[in-house]
Amino acid sequence: MDVLDWLLDGDPAIRWQVLRDLADASAEDVQAERERIADDGWAARLLALQGTDGQWAGGTYWPAADDDPDGQPWTATTYSLLLLRDFGLDPESRGARHAIELVRDNSRWEEGNQLFFDGEVEPCINGMTVALGAFFGQNVDKVAERLTREQLPDGGWNCEAERGSTSSSFHTTICVLEGLLEYERATGGTPESRKARRGGEEYLLERGLLRRRSSRELISSDWLRFSYPTRWFYDVLRGLDYFRAAGGTPDKRMDEAIEAVRSKAQPDGRWLLENTHPGKVHFELEDGDGQPSRWNTLRALRVLRWYESG
Repeated sequence: MDVLDWLLDGDPAIRWQVLRDLADASAEDVQAERERIADDGWAARLLALQGTDGQWAGGTYWPAADDDPDGQPWTATTYSLLLLRDFGLDPESRGARHAIELVRDNSRWEEGNQLFFDGEVEPCINGMTVALGAFFGQNVDKVAERLTREQLPDGGWNCEAERGSTSSSFHTTICVLEGLLEYERATGGTPESRKARRGGEEYLLERGLLRRRSSRELISSDWLRFSYPTRWFYDVLRGLDYFRAAGGTPDKRMDEAIEAVRSKAQPDGRWLLENTHPGKVHFELEDGDGQPSRWNTLRALRVLRWYESG
């Protein structure tokens, strides 16, 4: 099996990223494939599910009918927009502009009734908000500034800080780092946001992306089981894909995490879906845990390509 051909046989959301990150296609070919996203495949299907109130499933972070006994539901506006960002929906496309205008004007957080792009109180959610606002061309300056103020002394962030936690969480920190990186791409960032992002990166690197700083114990075996969509959860592949997206020279402190990714390659050169986070979804993107995963294969291959070229 030719893995590249298999990847290119997937949804346009996969194909354009394969062309860009693995196939060295021309910018024109990449853009032509990306332009298909809004009208064909997963992104088009997801856009069609947006309500006239601007929301998905009638809610901002939680669907109006939260009746899933098996896990957190993933059908509300926040996680729907995160998928569209992952898919690479062109922010300038008509479908994206219409969807974001509806969200901007109508979607309010359950926590305090704030407008969507004003953010809420938890840094993990505000990291998502900054990533989405920056990607889709909305002003999230105040949310980004808040995140820089909420960085903990150890360099990361934790959604439990307002309830007294003084130690950072990998889950929260990766959400914030992705948001601040997207913010820098869109605006250049501020001296404070750039410094905060570097501090957050160091928090992960000091721990080798998977171990406790004090004892060097593995923090969670789940971080060696790769999921997609990642939702709010950290794993080693998500951490490495963040550093790849940030660019620069790979750090030797990533070596163990890189070897973990290499070790998960199957004999046919593909990676499996291993750790789907339970909860209601709009529709499935892959064939289920234990099956070959285009998302994990794409992300693993581009991480290894970046690392080995550095």
